[in-house]
Amino acid sequence: MNFQTAIRACLGNYATFAGRARRSEFWFFALFTILCNIVASILDGALFGIQGGGPLGVIVSLGLFLPGLAAGARRLHDGGRSGWWLLIGLLPILGWIVLLIFYLNRGEDGPNRFGGDPREAIAMPGTPASLNRPWTRP
Repeated sequence: MNFQTAIRACLGNYATFAGRARRSEFWFFALFTILCNIVASILDGALFGIQGGGPLGVIVSLGLFLPGLAAGARRLHDGGRSGWWLLIGLLPILGWIVLLIFYLNRGEDGPNRFGGDPREAIAMPGTPASLNRPWTRP
């Protein structure tokens, strides 16, 4: 999944907490969120003279909050965990580390209780069928 496809998938499913998300989808959306916040911060400084917490930054953060939660829940689903594990992020440092580990882990192979394997669902156009099969563990 490329950057543009990941952003479309996350924003298209902005309030969909069901299903599964690949690592690439989640991390590309995290990068998109960071880039949007940087641009909003620069524009806040240039237009309003405010460094951090300006109106554009607040609007961008609020606009991307729900899609970020949904992508995080779907990423946890890919590893077989409930989206309620997002609440562990409320614990400073330790909770963030646990979530980071969950987000970095490879998802379960094949379907699980949250849906089908997202690696099987997306085939790259123009790629031979033999290369579009899901990765297998050695």
